[in-house]
Amino acid sequence: MLWSLLLTNLAGTIYGYMWYAGQLEYTVSNMMRPEWQLLFVPDSPTASLFFTLTLVYLVADVYANQSIRTPLRGFIEAFALVTSFKYGIWAVTMIFAGSAQGDPLHWQDWMLTVSHLGMAAEVLLFARFYRYGWGSLLLVGLWTLVNDYMDYGQGLYPWLSAELEDNLNVIAGYTVTLTLVSVAIAWYAVIYRSKGRQ
Repeated sequence: MLWSLLLTNLAGTIYGYMWYAGQLEYTVSNMMRPEWQLLFVPDSPTASLFFTLTLVYLVADVYANQSIRTPLRGFIEAFALVTSFKYGIWAVTMIFAGSAQGDPLHWQDWMLTVSHLGMAAEVLLFARFYRYGWGSLLLVGLWTLVNDYMDYGQGLYPWLSAELEDNLNVIAGYTVTLTLVSVAIAWYAVIYRSKGRQ
């Protein structure tokens, strides 16, 4: 089960980075941005990558017959939870917001809807296995807010349908709100886990 989920997420991550290839190239070539800013372009694939790494740790736990805990693992788990939930919900919202304004839905939109809802659901289902702490969650929250600034303050946001381009201020506000909600969910997971130990 874990192996099949890991391989599925790995394949989705690779596909996601391929999906962003055009925007990554455009960011460097046409926007004349420094290469370090490319880190902030492929939001969903990076979230998926971190959940895939979380699954690698879980598989390693099974083979080692013990839980391997490190600060790096805590950061990876917190990053996976916050960003996978956030961008899973964000992508589906953008697809249907565009559709509501006249952008026709194609088969790829349905594929993206299912896969992104899966991203949001799977990180919540696996949250009981995470052991990240407050420090990791704080770092991830700060990173995600910086990512929001880079997206909407510096114009690196994922390409949207033309129908949504005049709604950028609303989308930016919605995105930051999703960041705060996602961090709150991850924070609640820490509280819930702590209560379970008492």
